[in-house]
Amino acid sequence: MTVMNTVQDWEEVPLFDGEEAEAEFWMQSHLSPRLMEDSVTSDSRSTESVTITLRMDPRMLGRLKRLAKSRYLNYQSMIKQWISERLEKEPGQVRRSAD
Repeated sequence: MTVMNTVQDWEEVPLFDGEEAEAEFWMQSHLSPRLMEDSVTSDSRSTESVTITLRMDPRMLGRLKRLAKSRYLNYQSMIKQWISERLEKEPGQVRRSAD
């Protein structure tokens, strides 16, 4: 019988080189009940947001708004989505957290 590794914190989950490496990890690991519960219940940390000020060229903002409108999106939501997607592509241990 194989002994399963219990993941107690998301920091224990490595960044994977591909689907095979991820599948291998999860064949040998499972989430702790506490971590699983925390992942499916919402708390103030996951819904909290911070207001920032970002200065940009008015023409750029106009283009962003037109592009977002053509996609039936709010331009601020689209910008947040783009930033999130870009952060996922960055190397290193970039994790969503309550920092």
